[in-house]
Order: sequence, then structure tokens, then C-alpha cells
Amino acid sequence: QVQLAESGGGLVQAGGSLRLSCTASGGAFSFTSMGWYRQAPGGQRELVAVITPGGVTNYADSVKGRFTISRDNAKITVYLQMDSLEPEDTAVYICNVKRTSVPRYDYWGQGTQVTVSS
Repeated sequence: QVQLAESGGGLVQAGGSLRLSCTASGGAFSFTSMGWYRQAPGGQRELVAVITPGGVTNYADSVKGRFTISRDNAKITVYLQMDSLEPEDTAVYICNVKRTSVPRYDYWGQGTQVTVSS
């Protein structure tokens, strides 16, 4: 059974930093994109950042220059370094692992809460 284990969320003051981690287990994860989404109270789930199997990254405009996504393929882990955090970054951050070629799959973590106080 595939599991995505997220960690690293918490409470931080504006201007601070947090580092999220997400490790996948229970399956074969070759050629997968790994990413982070977030969902604020009353809001829709939105893409924060994604990294392809080849290491190409894509970020939401709102986090460019502040967040950095990276991956360790040997550990099947994706990281999200979040710097210069703002109260608007407060949300549940959710890990995603996706493969768009056959065999396709799309797995989601449970989410980790990030709260930024002003």
C-alpha cells in the first residue's frame, strides 16, 4: 500500500523558515513527478511547486524566490524549503506523487499544517 509521510509543518513568525519533507513508500516510484500543493481554510487546493523526474521545477508565482523544491530519488523524498514566510502562506500543505505515463498513478498525502503569524 502506497503511503506518503509528510513532516516539517508548524507555527512560525512572518519572515521565518520551515522545511517540509515527504517520503513515499509501498510502491515503485520511477519516473514520477513530486510536488506540493496547499489549501487554506475556505480555499481551493493550489499548486505550490513541482519537480519532474529530471529535476525541472515549477513554482506558483506567489512563492517564486521564497520557496525551493528538491528531491532525493534514492530516498524517494521531496522537500520544500520555505523562506521569508508570510501570513498568506498559512495552509495545509499536501504532498503529491504522480506518474503520467503507463502505469499511471496519482497519490496524495494527508497534509501538514503550516501557520505563519504576523
